[in-house]
Amino acid sequence: MGYKKRWGDRKDGRRLRSIEPMSRLTSYIMVNRNGASNYMAERLEITQAEKYIREKRAQGLKGFGMLHLILAAYVRTVSQRPGLNRYIGGQEVYARDNIVIAMVIKKEMKLDAPETVIKLEAKPDATAADIYEGMNRLISDNRSVDDESSFDNLAKLLNYIPRPVLKFTIWFLKLLDYYNKLPMALQNLSPFHASFFITSMGSLGIPAIFHHLYDFGNVPIFLSYGAKYSENKLGSDGSVTRHNYIDMKMVLDERTCDGHYYASSLKYMKDIFKHPEVLDNPPETVVEDIE
Repeated sequence: MGYKKRWGDRKDGRRLRSIEPMSRLTSYIMVNRNGASNYMAERLEITQAEKYIREKRAQGLKGFGMLHLILAAYVRTVSQRPGLNRYIGGQEVYARDNIVIAMVIKKEMKLDAPETVIKLEAKPDATAADIYEGMNRLISDNRSVDDESSFDNLAKLLNYIPRPVLKFTIWFLKLLDYYNKLPMALQNLSPFHASFFITSMGSLGIPAIFHHLYDFGNVPIFLSYGAKYSENKLGSDGSVTRHNYIDMKMVLDERTCDGHYYASSLKYMKDIFKHPEVLDNPPETVVEDIE
């Protein structure tokens, strides 16, 4: 039987009752997400990743690219390191019920083109093909310039509110969210309620950036990745080989996991990039978070 909600759980997560006392106290000491942020930079060698991407495209996955691979690798990592999917709500630590990925897309690649937010819900046993299909469906549904998503309509509605009333409205929404009273319909629309936020600087041809977390909502991880670049390496035998890389920069809420856990998760994700073919099949087991 599945988990049954208990007193103290939230609409989108269960409270971690066996977490270490200091880990619980941390969210009362560091109240704001940005004040509890750690910054991590990593360089990925993508020789095997690029080979895998070419194979997927040859198999008919048109447009399969680095974004799909990073998202699939993240989901696979969460399946084995579920602590990545924790969040702080009302200053308590929760394990999220599902994996939700948020990102901003431009409806057209023009400076003045409108943007919208898409949110992909993924199962922990998702394959690379599952992520590809889900992302393509969402992007296709939201790329039309003439169509507006529910989030777009909500943002437009809030934009009409006079400044003093808008300030109170946002404060009230934060209050509702703190006490787990924010309607689930609004959480589903909100880009600030997700497991993971990602942005591709590479699609713009520029390096990755450290993107701040949001003090509204509960996103604990923001990842940015940059444009591909190459370096020549001198081997011990005097030969020179060319290697391709991308840089990733992450901002992490340190109240959800300790540094060792984050480091272990990053190493696991990097191993996937060395052997991306593992993403063709579901994981053998899915690890559950602590009680």
